[in-house]
Amino acid sequence: MNYDYKEAVELLTSQGKFYINLGLDRISAFLELLGNPQNSLKYFHVAGTNGKGSVCAIIASVLQEAGKKAGLYTSPHIFKYNERIKIFSPFAECGNDISDEDFARLVFEVCNLADKHNIHLTEFEILTAVMFKYFEQQNVDVVVLETGLGGRFDATNVIKNNLCAVITHIDLDHTERLGDTKDKIAFEKAGIIKPGCPVVACEGYEAFRDRAYECDSLFMLTAPFENTDNLSLKGTFQQENLSLALAAIRLVYPELSENVIQRGLTHVYHPCRFQQIRENLIVDGSHNPNGAAVLKESLDFYYPDKKRRFVFGCLKNKDYKKMMEILFEKNDEIYLNHFSHNNSATFDELQKACPFEAKKFYSLDELAQQENTLTVVCGSFYMLNEVIPAFRPD
Repeated sequence: MNYDYKEAVELLTSQGKFYINLGLDRISAFLELLGNPQNSLKYFHVAGTNGKGSVCAIIASVLQEAGKKAGLYTSPHIFKYNERIKIFSPFAECGNDISDEDFARLVFEVCNLADKHNIHLTEFEILTAVMFKYFEQQNVDVVVLETGLGGRFDATNVIKNNLCAVITHIDLDHTERLGDTKDKIAFEKAGIIKPGCPVVACEGYEAFRDRAYECDSLFMLTAPFENTDNLSLKGTFQQENLSLALAAIRLVYPELSENVIQRGLTHVYHPCRFQQIRENLIVDGSHNPNGAAVLKESLDFYYPDKKRRFVFGCLKNKDYKKMMEILFEKNDEIYLNHFSHNNSATFDELQKACPFEAKKFYSLDELAQQENTLTVVCGSFYMLNEVIPAFRPD
């Protein structure tokens, strides 16, 4: 039977599935029906506010270079759902997305089984179940697993065989669900720490230490000291991400040579994170104030003397006022974008919060190419697919 990708996406995004409902009861009950594929796999589990995707991409790339068949699960996608589920086969050029047919087949299998047993899964839970089943079927050696939201009650936290927990930088984001202080958010992220499982973090929150002590787990605190010369990802913030990723890899696989590790760093690919996609055009999915701050730091470091033109769009539930205050300076050329997502902030809302004069954005093609002007497209990941048509994988 042939399975249609577009029909699978329509089913996945149908009314009633795209919402957040944290908790492990539904996904646990469903995975039991599916044969608990997650229990046959081993994991690097990564949580945090910013940097999760980069850390995951680095770990997967190094594992691939080391000859391991690694599965990678990240979110959100930028162009196609397939991007969230990849397999890094030993010594291949890069990770391969799940095929359209496999994706569609498993989406229909999961949704039909859930409906049969009256289990109402969210979109993210469906994708997580698809991922576990696919990686089991593909016999991967290890899975690099990014949490969707939080950690303690995130659907990915049903796993048992965790090789290492990694917790990236903590900041205020999704405060309506995770808490209104960094300490409360850190408590939620610490939920991925499992008994006897080492944890690597870049910040020493009490919640991390308490959870590690409770689980009799090694707690390792890293500092951003790793040399990023060989890392294909750019941005000053990548030094912290690299330090976390390599600390985790060396804990779990101490036998890996430095040559293997350094070769793995040369082909890490993680799109739309301070990515130069053509001359004088940078794309970055900085969608919260901390992301805006590290983007600004990288721009100042790599392009201190270039005039800047920003194309900015953001979801309404983000602190876009603070983000624009961090990013923009008086002499910047600013374009604000109301993109098609139903939660996108409007031009009027953005303009009212913007500290400087701004214009309405229409398309990149309408912006004049100027040799000494750097165009920076940033804000919501949901916006990037619309703004960068030349970057579409199709």
